[in-house]
Amino acid sequence: MPRCHPPLLQSRAMSARPDNALHSRYASREMAAVFSSQSRYSSWRKLWILLAECQRELGLPITERQLEVLRQAAPGLDLDRVAEIEAQTRHDVVAHLRHFKEQADAIDAECGAGGILHLGATSAFITDNTDVVLLRQALDLLEGRLAAALTAFAAFARRNASLPCLAYTHFQPAQLTTVGKRACLWAQDLWMDLEEIRRRRDGLRCRGVKGTTGTQASYLTLFGGDGEKIRRLDALFAQRLGFAKSMPLTGQTYSRKQDSQLLAALAGIAESSHKFGTDLRLLQGVGELSEPFGKSQVGSSAMAYKRNPIRAERMCALARRLITDSLNGPLTVATNWLERSLDDSANRRLVLTDAFLTADAVAGLAGHIAEGLVVRDRQIAARVARELPFMATETFLMEAVLRGGDRQDLHERIRTHSLAAQEALEGGAGHNPLLDAIAADPAFRLNRQDIDALIDPQAFTGRSAQQVEEFLTEHLEPALEGVEAKGAEGPRV
Repeated sequence: MPRCHPPLLQSRAMSARPDNALHSRYASREMAAVFSSQSRYSSWRKLWILLAECQRELGLPITERQLEVLRQAAPGLDLDRVAEIEAQTRHDVVAHLRHFKEQADAIDAECGAGGILHLGATSAFITDNTDVVLLRQALDLLEGRLAAALTAFAAFARRNASLPCLAYTHFQPAQLTTVGKRACLWAQDLWMDLEEIRRRRDGLRCRGVKGTTGTQASYLTLFGGDGEKIRRLDALFAQRLGFAKSMPLTGQTYSRKQDSQLLAALAGIAESSHKFGTDLRLLQGVGELSEPFGKSQVGSSAMAYKRNPIRAERMCALARRLITDSLNGPLTVATNWLERSLDDSANRRLVLTDAFLTADAVAGLAGHIAEGLVVRDRQIAARVARELPFMATETFLMEAVLRGGDRQDLHERIRTHSLAAQEALEGGAGHNPLLDAIAADPAFRLNRQDIDALIDPQAFTGRSAQQVEEFLTEHLEPALEGVEAKGAEGPRV
């Protein structure tokens, strides 16, 4: 079927190509290489050879010499020559087939190696099966990116497992937690993403060998109506391609539901990273944490003193792009007609590649930021000291009652003292006067030593430190065993 799009490599001849920031600025070179033209179209040749090998093994009249010639010709892929042919045929797969045949014939025209390419296949055989191979490679790389980020979070959380800090609800002070516990909340989200990425990767199915509209009719002709051989061909091809199974059924293409599920998993990484990035930006704004900032880094072209959280902001921006990209998955599934319509093609070419490049950039940034997180201990302690007296008032109330005080009278006194302390702080007081006010009120029967003993910040963090250790040892570290952490090279700009 004609595929009406501009020739594959037409832009190579142009002197001024538009810059794609995903490739040049954000994604790693490793992920870009997975989805490069060289990677994709070299894979096409490998699949054509693999199909011929499986067909020969099951009895088709394909010679070892033909396979040998194809293997010899395969590395010589010339994308400029493909572009010339495609400019005439307006069909990318046909252009590649003709180029491959040209090169095979140049080696040994007599054996007819080029003539056994693509037997019984349709364009979707080569494009869909290649897509799944590339997606699997990309998922492997993402697993390493997430492992690197999670390793950094684990080290940070363990170092700060017991460091008290304010917890916030509605971005208002709300009791205490620890810096390490909060880091584990970020890590837990990415740990869940890691589990989902693995599940999707391990469940990937190739299209297999299904024929033009998925009925395998062309293979029935090739194998003389032997349906069992066709079943064996499909299974053998999937196995040799490295997949446990192929799709049980296809139309012309494999179900785009698989793409949609993958994109949802990538969107999960974006969700978790955006949450982390937003939290960090808020905490850097109040001076508690900050992202890494290089000695020669410039925060602003005008305001030289600034230390903007540019990495977290970039991560959030890319995460939003990834979340919106992922919506193309369900839309493509929902609008794909019958056995196939071609309106999925251009969309998938753009979205699958861009989504993985963006996910790679986002996960790489998360790891880079987590590895260099800076804790502002003094500012954290100052904010705790400002707010903890209010949080400890119930403790003071109970202790004063135990010493013979009247609960209702004491409650009203605490309310009055607390409102006065809040007013003082809002008026610019350097410290919270509430503790002094309670110590000076004889109704509480508590001196300053008594009060100080009751407001150790550590006592207000509950099981935060223990939760950190439990999460790391029981969940996160087992999930990272045997996984090579693949940190990105770091932001290129």
